[in-house]
Amino acid sequence: MSAYPEPAVRNFITASVMAATVMNSLDSTIANVALPHIQGSVSASGEEITWVLTSYIVAAAIMTPLTGWLAGRFGRKRLMLWSIIGFTAASGLCGIANSIGELVGFRLLQGVFGAALVPMSQAILLDINPPERHGPAMAVWGMGAILGPIIGPALGGWLTDNLSWRWVFYINLPIGALAFAGLSAFLSETKDAEKPRLDVFGFAMLALAIGSIQVMLDRGQTQDWFSSLEICVEGALGLFFGYLFVVHTLTARRPFIDIGLFRDRNFLVGSLFGFFLGTVLFGVLALLPTMLERLMGYPVVLTGLVTAPRGIGTLISMIVVGRLIKRVDPRLLIFVGFCLAAWSLHMMAGFSLEMGQDRVIVSGFVQGLGTGLVFVPLTTIAFATLDPKYRNEGAAMFTLTRNIGSAVGISVLQALTIRNGATVHARLVEGVRPDNPALGATLGDGFDFDLPSAVAAINAQISRQASMVSYVDAFWLLFLLTLAVIPLLLVMRAPRAGAGDGPAIHMD
Repeated sequence: MSAYPEPAVRNFITASVMAATVMNSLDSTIANVALPHIQGSVSASGEEITWVLTSYIVAAAIMTPLTGWLAGRFGRKRLMLWSIIGFTAASGLCGIANSIGELVGFRLLQGVFGAALVPMSQAILLDINPPERHGPAMAVWGMGAILGPIIGPALGGWLTDNLSWRWVFYINLPIGALAFAGLSAFLSETKDAEKPRLDVFGFAMLALAIGSIQVMLDRGQTQDWFSSLEICVEGALGLFFGYLFVVHTLTARRPFIDIGLFRDRNFLVGSLFGFFLGTVLFGVLALLPTMLERLMGYPVVLTGLVTAPRGIGTLISMIVVGRLIKRVDPRLLIFVGFCLAAWSLHMMAGFSLEMGQDRVIVSGFVQGLGTGLVFVPLTTIAFATLDPKYRNEGAAMFTLTRNIGSAVGISVLQALTIRNGATVHARLVEGVRPDNPALGATLGDGFDFDLPSAVAAINAQISRQASMVSYVDAFWLLFLLTLAVIPLLLVMRAPRAGAGDGPAIHMD
């Protein structure tokens, strides 16, 4: 039997895989805009409601490294089908939840079952396509993996405003049903000939390290970071378990993660690029909606509309790059993509409270173009020289690295903007006094410092200005970070024709 399925079957598998990928990637951001509505509905406090996001992220982060072993032990098709069933059922349970405890518990289940969907979708598309079609296949996969988080806030806002916050979760039910039906009918089973043994200690140490660091990052800002005993304990546990995992991996005969995976230079550098891509992309996605809604008064739906061109730019560039990648050195495409991303961040660093919507739209569109140009060739080149026996494990680690980058980016940028905003506010307030001639020229002689409402009004304006400065500084930081990682391209090797062909995994 042929190593690869017929084109018609391949298309059905691709469509089903994409449905699962979009369903999972949407849930990383779609619930964010619905949190205020969820909070009132389930009578949760401000601290409790954040666990709706944290529980999903932590569970997915812990389970992602395990997906490679599960696919080898039980088969990729069986793993995908059970993951879709579990994720879809957990989504329905989230929709009918009536208390914060139920909702957090069901979100944990979502994260557990959803962890395998994105990396296994990537591995499936790589296996059902011959090496010369890996570039277009990764372009299709990248649309689901990247567009989901981008359109999530807009879709979540529309569903919440027009239907109910519960539809943020119900929308997964038909998508999950279609993905399950397609993969059941057309995907053949693949699993390792020799069932791999699970390194329980290695997995436990990695899971505890990831879980501790993830909780620390998600709760750090609300707990005032390392002035809180909780955050100090979580950070220390993360470092301790991480140290045990590294030592065990380097000394064990059959470690949980085969270190041969990271001997491939392209995969190692590609994973580092993925980390920084997650930091930049999700960092901006976390900053922009908050800035537009709080400082510029945009409603949720309008915020979604002005940020939607980012997804359009990504879609366009992924379609183009799918055709170019077989003719152009992937490293050149990555270089152009990072340059476009840096240009967009330079435009964002020029944001002001008086700007129009066009600057947000144009900068987002340019960043979308850059993201698409980076993501597809980066994924292709990272797996081009990797031995196919590492494909399941590599897909899981590649996704995990990008997710950790996004978690670090979101947490660090939120902390920096809040603290920098407070610092700038304190400096601006120093100049608000009756003997300041510049202030007098701005406010006029009629301003009364003894009138509480007047002082409150000027303090509100100072707070807006200080927050805007903090956002601009964050965009400058991302701009410099983007430029700093570009030289890593010099370390990557251009894939040779036929690289990564290896022994194909038969689909019979």
